[in-house]
Amino acid sequence: MTHIINDDCVSCGACAPECPVNAISEGPDKYHIDPEACIDCGACVDVCPVDAPKPE
Repeated sequence: MTHIINDDCVSCGACAPECPVNAISEGPDKYHIDPEACIDCGACVDVCPVDAPKPE
């Protein structure tokens, strides 16, 4: 199972540097997690101020 970033994302960027496999990138309106690269570690969940990353 991977994580996705829902529409609650405020594009703060806190999650991207925490990802150990660089699966998170900035999109046009929110950040995005590459499902092929995500290892389901949850590091992004721990730092998100709006709880946007969720298990898919």
